[in-house]
Amino acid sequence: MIKSELLEKLIAFRRERDWEQFHNPKDLAISLSIEAAELLEWFQWKTNDEIVVQLDSDKRESLEDEVADVAVYLTYLCHDLGIDLNQAIAAKIKKNAIKYPIEKVKGRSDKYNEYS
Repeated sequence: MIKSELLEKLIAFRRERDWEQFHNPKDLAISLSIEAAELLEWFQWKTNDEIVVQLDSDKRESLEDEVADVAVYLTYLCHDLGIDLNQAIAAKIKKNAIKYPIEKVKGRSDKYNEYS
C-alpha cells in the first residue's frame, strides 16, 4: 500500500542498521501488535468530543507516529513473507462480500454468525 520508493527507503533503513536479524515473522507480528496497542492508548478513556479536540492539537503528531509504526511493521512483515498487501486486501473484500451480504447486514453491527 505504500509507494515503492518509500518501501525501498524503509528496507534500506532497516538494512543499514542490520536489523533484519531481529525481524523474523514472529517478532514482527509481536511488534505489530504492540504498536497497535500503543495506537489504542491514544484513544483510551477519551470521549468522541475529546478525541476531536486532540485531533486539532499538537497531540495529533503522536497519533500519526503510532499509525506509522503500525504501518512500518505491517510493511516489513508483508515484504518479508512475500505478501502483496493490495492483493490480500482485494481477496479479503471478495470473501467479506460473501460473508456479509448487503441485504442481511446493511446498517447492522452484529457479528456474521448472529444475523439471520
